[in-house]
Amino acid sequence: MNRSLGQAVRWAEQVLAEAGVDSARTDALLLAAHLMGLSRGEVEARAIIGAEEPAGYAELVAERARRVPLQHLTGVAHFRYLTLAVGPGVFVPRPETETVVQAVIDELRAQLAAGVHRPRVVDLGTGSGAIAASVAHEVPQARVHAVELSETAHAWAAENLRGTRTELVLGDLRTAFPELEGRCDVVVSNPPYIPAGAVPRDPEAREHDPALALYGGGEDGLELPRAAVASAVRLLRPGGFFVMEHAEVQAGAVARLLDHAGFVEVVGHQDLTGRDRATAGRRPRPGSATGSATGSATDEGMGE
Repeated sequence: MNRSLGQAVRWAEQVLAEAGVDSARTDALLLAAHLMGLSRGEVEARAIIGAEEPAGYAELVAERARRVPLQHLTGVAHFRYLTLAVGPGVFVPRPETETVVQAVIDELRAQLAAGVHRPRVVDLGTGSGAIAASVAHEVPQARVHAVELSETAHAWAAENLRGTRTELVLGDLRTAFPELEGRCDVVVSNPPYIPAGAVPRDPEAREHDPALALYGGGEDGLELPRAAVASAVRLLRPGGFFVMEHAEVQAGAVARLLDHAGFVEVVGHQDLTGRDRATAGRRPRPGSATGSATGSATDEGMGE
């Protein structure tokens, strides 16, 4: 005899909670929603009126209990106002990166208000294309360029950037877009930044996110972030804006990286949980004073 949808969701919630999934109730509902082609709210409504468990639900719940990422099972990740295609071989975008996008959006809108025509944005290490796609969607006046080193991630980004007129290239963030040197208004990056000796706590990241997207190189994890800073210096026009995501403990080191690279107005940005998640700075304009005015970024944590 088939279980009712309500019984199945309660069972799935228990199974996922026992497997250590923090969002057990939400994931149980979203897996059912995926199979039924409904929203989470619609699944809850159907459960109340006694709908049946969808075919294949138990198998999908078992996969999630083995800590396969929810997004790999549903094939999508929700990021800001977008639904992105994701799967094996690409880093699943996290909510904390939405803070980085907001910093870019705020800067672009300020530039547009100041009379900058069609500001040019470069996303270094785009992964799934989450940042580039969000910028293209929310600021259609911007000219967006993105680079990704992994062929697999590049394919996912191409899917997510289709129809946005974003220029996507397969290449290294260290050397990408030589034709744009000194011509960019905003550069943004969420590079790999986990130190070599650190291992992600969550099995979803540890076992399923590609290593190329996790580990930043070197004992401090800052080899690729340093490269992103160098590329930002190369690409930005005077007065151009740069923002980069990093680990909370790297805030002080990244602020010093920007300061030493000649950025001014260096300031930290916190995510929705209050953690130092990104650091931004501006290329000095001719004749302007150098030096930083560091905000929430601190000198604590990892050294350069």
